[in-house]
Amino acid sequence: MLVPFWVYLVAGGIMISAYMAVKVGREERQQELESIELEGSIYMERLEQERKKKIEKQRSFEGKIS
Repeated sequence: MLVPFWVYLVAGGIMISAYMAVKVGREERQQELESIELEGSIYMERLEQERKKKIEKQRSFEGKIS
């Protein structure tokens, strides 16, 4: 049985499309994780700064009381 040439082209196109979808999905997932990690580190820096401000406020308040 002879299969038309265009059937091979369609099958090849489907395989290439599936490969590219998986590849792009992995890349997007990696970029998303990097973005989340960056946002998390920025958030942790802000928390640390706020904690330091709070400690400084408490120290200055305690200094005024003494």
